Amino acid sequence: MQFYADTLSLSPSLFTILRDLIHDHTGLFYEDSKRDILANKLSPRAIECGFDSFLDYYYLLKYDQAAEDEWNHVMDALSVQETYFWREIDAVQALVQVLLPQWQATQAGEPLRIWSAACATGEEPLTIAMALEEAGWFDRLPLEIYASDASHAAITTARRGIYRKRSFRNLSQALHEKYFTETANGWQVSPALHARVRWAMANITTQEEVAALARVPIIFCRNVFLYFSPEAIRRTVHTFGEHMTSPAYLFIGVSESLLRLTDMFELREVGGAFVYVRR
Repeated sequence: MQFYADTLSLSPSLFTILRDLIHDHTGLFYEDSKRDILANKLSPRAIECGFDSFLDYYYLLKYDQAAEDEWNHVMDALSVQETYFWREIDAVQALVQVLLPQWQATQAGEPLRIWSAACATGEEPLTIAMALEEAGWFDRLPLEIYASDASHAAITTARRGIYRKRSFRNLSQALHEKYFTETANGWQVSPALHARVRWAMANITTQEEVAALARVPIIFCRNVFLYFSPEAIRRTVHTFGEHMTSPAYLFIGVSESLLRLTDMFELREVGGAFVYVRR
């Protein structure tokens, strides 16, 4: 990792209180071994605010009237935007091939709402929209796709809908050509597909921001819990479970697990993918 020459010093004791404050607000947790990484990520913003120490920045985040706006910058600095189209596609195929036919058979006429929580720059919900479009589901069911992220910068990119080469490393050339048009700044997603997704900002650890979005039967929240503490995962999943409609399916990343963290959901295999189903 590249470290900036003007990275501010972060003592072990100050790191602990800053790390814990960030954890309370975002769910993100930095182990003691990640102290330099946290300093590197936040130093540019602290310096931009006119501070020459993390103690001053800590006081701003904890006590200042401007703290609410500043937390948006913290999320932009700390959020991990590693995502791409057609990532971990087995889960999306389980949705398309198994869950939607079940919904059609048992919930005829009812809109099916899907929420991509922590969607980063939007590749996941657009992948879901592409898969649904390719399978013809938009012609057969009333479908609504919602996507949110706590990072303003990420959602701004998602709303713009322009992506660079790295986002397409797992997408077939046929789908790339069908749904994207090359521009001077990258590839623009087709307006029709982009309009299938309703974009919003939301911190999944904040119950008030989650409540309305989580009133859905299907949530994709993948590869974000890798950066959360067990307690933050437990709290977030409990909030999801309290608000989800029935039947309730929660997709998380293939490297993540909720085992021993909650008894609200049980792990099942659906169409070759693993999904947590609310009991």
